[in-house]
Formats: sequence, structure tokens, C-alpha cells
Amino acid sequence: MKAIQITETGGPEVLVLRDIEAPVPNDDEVLVDVLVAGVNYIDTYYREGAYHASVPFVPGLEGTGRVVHDPRGEIAEGTVVAWCDAFGSYAEQVCVPRERLVAVPEGVEPAVAASMLLQGITAHYLTYGVYNLQEGDSCLITAGAGGVGLLATQMAASKGVRVYSVVSTDEKAELALEAGATEVFRYSDNLAEVVRRRNGGVGVDVVYDGVGKDTFAESLEAVRPRGVVCLFGAASGAVEPVDPQLLNTHGSIYLTRPSIGAWTSGEGEFRMRAQAVTQAVVDGTLKFRISGEYALADAEQAHRDLQGRRTTGSIVLHVQD
Repeated sequence: MKAIQITETGGPEVLVLRDIEAPVPNDDEVLVDVLVAGVNYIDTYYREGAYHASVPFVPGLEGTGRVVHDPRGEIAEGTVVAWCDAFGSYAEQVCVPRERLVAVPEGVEPAVAASMLLQGITAHYLTYGVYNLQEGDSCLITAGAGGVGLLATQMAASKGVRVYSVVSTDEKAELALEAGATEVFRYSDNLAEVVRRRNGGVGVDVVYDGVGKDTFAESLEAVRPRGVVCLFGAASGAVEPVDPQLLNTHGSIYLTRPSIGAWTSGEGEFRMRAQAVTQAVVDGTLKFRISGEYALADAEQAHRDLQGRRTTGSIVLHVQD
């Protein structure tokens, strides 16, 4: 089968299309023909070696496709499914843990199905878990026009939350406002001061920071005493080690670095979050923006565009028709 295989970690150029052996599922997995694979920032962390994976490996964690073989015979061949947390999804076939599969409702476009779970569940656990937003709360979201940013904005706004979004261009500002942001700001050295001034002179209840290194200091300044800074990504690079005393200095604030694994580890938790996201897509209350669609062979360009901040919303790789 054809797959993007990484034989050494590094820049986007290490994403090479190769012919490799097809995977064989065990009893806890289902073999799937991949139609569309989702592309996420976490894929770049594995590619660069920030997250460990033994080489050679096929990157990619989510997608949509048709079931080829279920060793237990529980899922019919041809069933259209979506998944996340299935390493090796940049390929024509992938073995998916059966507990990470969901059926794709009729009418959901393949590009949306391929990108709805990882980003959707992330936005869900941020707004319904890490800090369970309530009406009247306030939040700051960096990378506000990114895949998770736009989804978290929609979820927060639907709860009656004041959402302050941070973006880099006018086009991205329009997208954030369309998603329900209260106000949109640009990245600046006085971001926290501006946010506090617009929020009645006080910090926000929670900061969802997906940028990392370039925004972390402002995130600490922008949150209220005993508020939460949630560092869920590192688009600009990893944050330097933090002295815990710094959290005291900013008003006994809380700092967390969550992961989708931890926030779907409880019994039935993955299913609950996946169903909530899928139902919201079907209802039309959660809208996905697919800004880039690439062929599997163009995975390198997809990563370059993603890391170059030339994309908004979600991007995907078309693997098979």
C-alpha cells in the first residue's frame, strides 16, 4: 500500500510517499481503507521528534474510511467510520482501535468526518472539562482561527461566554467573529493589558493557549487570580520551564497542559465526547471549516502550510476515492 513514511525525524521534507506492507489488525483493532486523513499540529510534533515514535513510522492520528476487516466480525465490511488516536493514518490502510471508532452519519462530508474527532474532542474537553465554562464566564483563545480555536469559540459562545480571540490577519479575525467571538485581537506585547481593559478591568477566567512560546507570558498576565491557564498546544515552540512561584505571583493561578488521551481516559468518556461532537455536526450547531485539501503525496506541503500559519480551520489529505 502507499503511505507517508518517516525514516528520520526533521522538517516537512521527511514526509515521503512510499510503498510499504499493509498492516494486519489484532482482535482489538479494525482494518480500514482510508479515504481522507486529518492533518493536525500533533502530527508535526511526531515528525520533528518532539513526541517520540520509533522510526520508521507512518504519521497521522485521524481520518475517515470504510471498514475492510473486523477480526471479531462485529462491524460490517464497508461501514463508513471516523476515528482518532490511530497512529499511521497517512496511508491507504490503517488499523484502528475499535474503541476509537465512530460511525459516520449520512450526509457528513468526508473531509469533515476526517477532521471532526481530534479537534472536536479537544475543543470539547477544553470547554467542558479543563474549565467547564458557564454563562457569564470569559475566556481568551490564542490561535483563534485555527481548527481547535474556531471550534472552541463556537462551543464557548453557545454557552453565553465572552470569547476574546487572538489572530494574525484580518481574514482570520472575520472567521473568529463569525464563529462567535466577542472581540478579536492581534498578537502584541500588551495583549494582556488590552484584554483586561475590555473585560472590565479584570483578567479572564481561563486562557486557552494553543500557541505556546510566543504567547505564554501574556497568557499568565491575562488570567484573573485563581484562574486557569490551559496550554494545549505549542504552534510557536515549546514553553521554557516554569518556576512554580510564578503562578503565585500572578494570583495563585492554575496551569495545566492537557492531552486528549487523559481527557478521554475515563470509562465511556471518549464515546461521550465523540457523540457530542458528531451530533453537533449533524445538527449544524458545530461547523467545521476545511481550508486546505491535499493529495496524500502532498503531505509535505500540507505541513509547510500548517506551520507557516497559512491555513485556517482544518486541513486534510485525500488518500483514496
